Amino acid sequence: MTRTVNAPSADFNFAQHLIANNASRPNKTALIDDVGSVTYGELTEQIRRFAGGLKAMGLKREDRVLLLMHDSSDWVVAFLGSLYAGVVPVAVNTLLTAEDYAFMLTNSRAQAALVSGALLPTLQAAMDQVKTEVQHVVVSRPSAALSQGQFDMADFVRQSNPALPASTLADEPAFWLYSSGSTGKPKGTVHSQGNLYWTAELYGKDVLALRESDVVFSAAKLFFAYGLGNALTFPLSVGASVVLMAERPTPLATFKRMVDHQPTVFYGAPTGYGGMLASPDLPAKNRVALRLCSSAGEALPRDIGERWTAHFGCEIIDGIGSTEMLHVFLSNRPGDVRYGTTGKAVSGYEVELRNEDGSVVTGHNEIGDLYIQGPSSALMYWNNREKTRDTFQGVWTKSGDKYTRDPDGYYTYAGRNDDMLKVSGIYVSPFEVEATLVQHPAILEAAVIGKEDTDGLTKTKAFIVLKQGQSLTQDEVKAFVKERLAPYKYPRFIEFVAELPKTATGKIQRFRLRDLEKTAHS
Repeated sequence: MTRTVNAPSADFNFAQHLIANNASRPNKTALIDDVGSVTYGELTEQIRRFAGGLKAMGLKREDRVLLLMHDSSDWVVAFLGSLYAGVVPVAVNTLLTAEDYAFMLTNSRAQAALVSGALLPTLQAAMDQVKTEVQHVVVSRPSAALSQGQFDMADFVRQSNPALPASTLADEPAFWLYSSGSTGKPKGTVHSQGNLYWTAELYGKDVLALRESDVVFSAAKLFFAYGLGNALTFPLSVGASVVLMAERPTPLATFKRMVDHQPTVFYGAPTGYGGMLASPDLPAKNRVALRLCSSAGEALPRDIGERWTAHFGCEIIDGIGSTEMLHVFLSNRPGDVRYGTTGKAVSGYEVELRNEDGSVVTGHNEIGDLYIQGPSSALMYWNNREKTRDTFQGVWTKSGDKYTRDPDGYYTYAGRNDDMLKVSGIYVSPFEVEATLVQHPAILEAAVIGKEDTDGLTKTKAFIVLKQGQSLTQDEVKAFVKERLAPYKYPRFIEFVAELPKTATGKIQRFRLRDLEKTAHS
């Protein structure tokens, strides 16, 4: 039976919504990070004081603040404290360059910055490059003496007076996330207070069925739309406990948290799951407490899902979301996992496939462009009217992905619009070829692009990363794929590489491979 979800009231502040929901559990552990833990009662107090500190600085409703922090309890306090005050946090990737942050500071017109001590030198380098409007910098866990205009976050929170929540609206701009930039310049994606509520209700509660007793751990970071829901919006909406990790999610670092903190729900990306399965340190099933795993970012290869379940006895529910829709809108469900597909539409969302002329695809297993309709769609791209109008088309949002739908209603990923290949006049999905390649026991990762042959015809080229200590010939790779796919799909060209170019969120940057290919033959 489908659960009825009521819309938030017109006057709605998401941070206050969480505080009210957790008022009955002040002594329950909310957050566990690398240096300690925070209860729900302590979290509420820190949110209110942080908001009071922002107001004392002179920040006003809808002013933007850059949020550049490693995952920690301070990240959560900074984000929710800003929302509570009606100030707009602009959460950014922690793995970028000073040049990237300089662009974001200018683009967002941030009035203040919230930064981890380890990232302060990079932020300072960015501020030195441009004329910035930043007047104050709040530093989480500083590692050196601070300069004028810089504040230690612990002192900042402790010395500020608690504030009352800002009287914000559900449709009011609440925070920004920059798109990953896998296809070019990142875009400031503006989300509302209500969007956080909708993703928690429709995915966190309906699909994941999170409960207060859960301990959750996300390899995807909080600055990423997927990670924000995983490790903040969803668990704090039900009173669960969250494990946060500042360092990069290497297999060893991830295993340590799985064993030490016994999370019941884990969120990762296909690249991470593949790396963990290939690791000699993979813990035994009896050393972890996993009841459910989630994957997004890119489509999960069937082989990885099946091997994970065989080892841990735990399903991975693969889904697709986007920065523009804030979280997952198409997903497998616990107990109804069909590996190799992305499942069906999450309740509350509608999806449809369209042809190049805009007509709706009605046949089965035909490739079409994926469009989504749902309540968590972003308001716009900041100061980018052309891209806004192209992506947000009335009630529909264009995802930029291509999919097929089988007779049972399950959707299968076919690639990004700009990644699709036409070989012998027929569309070929790079992902389908990649998913076949990684089934080979010697192959760790693969990426497929189009390459023109001597006749000027497009053929598939595979870039392959082998597992440590493994070897393969090009002919062995070709034979392996020919046995499993239609003849025109096997890679005519193969190059073995040490690593693949990726975004900080683990997505393969095929456009960089295409650029390298052009450069090599120019």
